[in-house]
Amino acid sequence: MEKTKLIATISENKNERQQIEEFIKSGIDVIRLNMSYSSHDVCRRLINIINETNEKLGTNTAIMMDLEGPCIRTGKFNGGKAFLNTGDKIRIYMNEINGNMTGFSVNYPNLVNDLKYHTKIKLSKGNVILQVTEKGLDYVVCVVLKGGEVTNNSKIYLPETRPSRKFLTDKDYQDVIFANEMGVDFITVSSLSSAEDVLEINDLLIELKNEHIGLLAKIENNRAVEDIDNIINIADGIILDRGDLGIEMPIEIVPNIQKKIIHKCYEKGCLIIITAEFNSFMTKKSVPNRAEVSDLSTLVSEAIDAIMLTSETTIGAHPIDTVRIVSKIIKESEGSIDYSYFFRKSLNEKQKSITSTVSSSVVLGANELDCKAILVATNFGRTARRISKLKPPCPIIAAASSNEVVKSLQLHFGVLPIKADGKTLEELTENVKRKIKDTLKLNIGDKIIVTGGYPFKKVNYTNFMQIDEI
Repeated sequence: MEKTKLIATISENKNERQQIEEFIKSGIDVIRLNMSYSSHDVCRRLINIINETNEKLGTNTAIMMDLEGPCIRTGKFNGGKAFLNTGDKIRIYMNEINGNMTGFSVNYPNLVNDLKYHTKIKLSKGNVILQVTEKGLDYVVCVVLKGGEVTNNSKIYLPETRPSRKFLTDKDYQDVIFANEMGVDFITVSSLSSAEDVLEINDLLIELKNEHIGLLAKIENNRAVEDIDNIINIADGIILDRGDLGIEMPIEIVPNIQKKIIHKCYEKGCLIIITAEFNSFMTKKSVPNRAEVSDLSTLVSEAIDAIMLTSETTIGAHPIDTVRIVSKIIKESEGSIDYSYFFRKSLNEKQKSITSTVSSSVVLGANELDCKAILVATNFGRTARRISKLKPPCPIIAAASSNEVVKSLQLHFGVLPIKADGKTLEELTENVKRKIKDTLKLNIGDKIIVTGGYPFKKVNYTNFMQIDEI
């Protein structure tokens, strides 16, 4: 099994049921729904298909819902698109119009007040750049610094402006309610500017009495980067969107930001997920180039928790092949992870609990005895998460009786969550051994370490470890 988890985005299409089954068979750990482009009816159908496929295959693929956030977008254009010529002047209207090469509308009426003279506006993934030259009561005049094509509902990037728009939109509010109703496992908080934005979604989940959904903060702009320490302290995980970050900020500083955020997440025990950059898969070409392979391999060697595929598996030409190729690259690249480095780094941290101390001892024992697996009997998943942070070279088998706990662990590095029951620890262990023997290709005499709380199911912390042989 690959330790680095893989997320695939899906959308409505005529082959959605077959695609979902192929994704899950290919080892996708989490399936992402992008609420910027999906309705509740479509998502309800897709979620039902995922659940039915999990039942059919005996898998536990989790579901992530990506909120649109307070995203500012263009309105519609005549014919669906327009070409803006370099040097031309165009108007951005606060009221809805049918756009063309001379002007277009936006979905945020207060943009006219937020923008300042000479600030830049980016469209079409940064390929079109405008600069504010005049302002009226309900419009802005811009000169086109870099021309290009703009399409309906294009995302607007404001690298030099902090919008005053409220964070929790009516759409996002309804989407969170829907996620709670449908039993979604993770919510991605998009277009955020600070930790306060994450807290708004967290407060809503508290109102809904939902303790299961994990909150993932997507870092897409300079404002979020500046508040990254506070965001990491609040969120369950960070998604680094390098594509949008490279539009909002000078692209040459993105690699250093990436390194810093990875290490901050590692130190805090926060999930770190990074978006893939496979433009090759957006065309009929089904093989990535060397630079794309090298980029992914470098990310995997950093022992990040997960890679996220977005457009590659929605509008890309070869979604199934993409997943299979990326899985192969991940598997090959994991051989370059320096597990001992991550373990030594974790040992330098102050241990403040019995669970932390036992977890460190478990990983040390697994390393010295060349154990083939660590089996964690867990009620809430805390020990599995702690051991995942220590980056052992062997798989972490997290056995839980709750489907919610199993799915909550699907994004953690090296963790293979399994639903298993047993009245005693011995019974649970034997049940899990039978399930993983073929998956992990265990042989007679192979060692595994078992850890959990004793007495079984009566304590809520980890206090023992034992070494078993197959």
